[in-house]
Amino acid sequence: MNVKQAVAIAKEHIAELFAEEEILNLGLEEVELDDQELWRVTIGFSRPWNRNVGSVLSGENSRSYKIVILSDKDGDVLSVKDWKISKAL
Repeated sequence: MNVKQAVAIAKEHIAELFAEEEILNLGLEEVELDDQELWRVTIGFSRPWNRNVGSVLSGENSRSYKIVILSDKDGDVLSVKDWKISKAL
């Protein structure tokens, strides 16, 4: 599979998985193919309840980020994980 296919599968999976939450602003953040032939696609989105008065006034929305891990071989989604910033010490 190529990078566009991996991204399309990841975005579709997130849209379907979180459909009941009526997510907004779904978008690609980053993508990589690792040594184990797994695609790691990070997708960002906003949830309606993330908009508060401060964010509305500043024009910013809080975003959630999920890493979708896909098999390069067959395109199966293997997991969806929270993306977290790792702090270097």
